[in-house]
Amino acid sequence: MEHQSREQQAQQALHEHCRAKASDARLRHGMLIDYPAMLKILDDRTIVRYPCGLRFDATPLRKGEFACLEPLGEHPGTGFCLFVHPHFQDQPDLLPLLIAYYIPSINYGDVAGHIEAEIFGSTLLGLEREHYYETLCAAADSLPG
Repeated sequence: MEHQSREQQAQQALHEHCRAKASDARLRHGMLIDYPAMLKILDDRTIVRYPCGLRFDATPLRKGEFACLEPLGEHPGTGFCLFVHPHFQDQPDLLPLLIAYYIPSINYGDVAGHIEAEIFGSTLLGLEREHYYETLCAAADSLPG
């Protein structure tokens, strides 16, 4: 029972850290996070721990994925590339939502899952978590093919 309690405490601490980082990003980069602000956030090492480039290329994506994160080397410090489906390249209103989802994976690695991604993204964009999730699902459903 004690082990489970520690695990729950660690998970809660991670959730709070995701919320705090997202809130800090909003304070630093404006309460309205648009695509240009999101690009600045990706370059802000106080928010995004490791370098991350952005590429509109569906080659590494699986069917139904709107994006995927690929490491550039063995160590996270080498950086990452976020591959985003080209379908979204001309949809600047959606790009911050899609990109934000991957920031916890950059910062926390495999420890971060979909819950942390939803917490971070919804907090960063000032959305209810359920609305954020539904918007991501609709984006994935909008992919051609």
